[in-house]
Amino acid sequence: MKLAKTIVTISFSTLSFLGYSQEIESTKVDSVIPVKININVDPNINTLLETKLKDNTSDNYKIQLYYGNLDKAHSTLSKFKSKFYQWDGKIEFETPNYKVWVGNYKTRIEADRALLKISKSFPHAFIFKVD
Repeated sequence: MKLAKTIVTISFSTLSFLGYSQEIESTKVDSVIPVKININVDPNINTLLETKLKDNTSDNYKIQLYYGNLDKAHSTLSKFKSKFYQWDGKIEFETPNYKVWVGNYKTRIEADRALLKISKSFPHAFIFKVD
């Protein structure tokens, strides 16, 4: 009786192992199949870019990060300069609060691109036009 159980156990284990190894073997990929990817772009994107470029011939844009007390304005500007050293920043006073303004962008598109990066660290940032 013990011999029969041992034989059945060994047989079952062997068949399970062989079945598992066959499954692994069938998932191997021997060659790379080239894949062609088509990206469909909305035709209105070019129209949007043309419109934005026409609207921004000689304007000036900035991004405001903060409006409030002086201590927080200094810490906001310091945090900004440590992350985004490529753009200038300054603190402006408007009674009784302080504003943190950054950048000096010639077009709205340029300001939009900067805002995409800046808003990850400063979610309340917004663009405004300088007159």
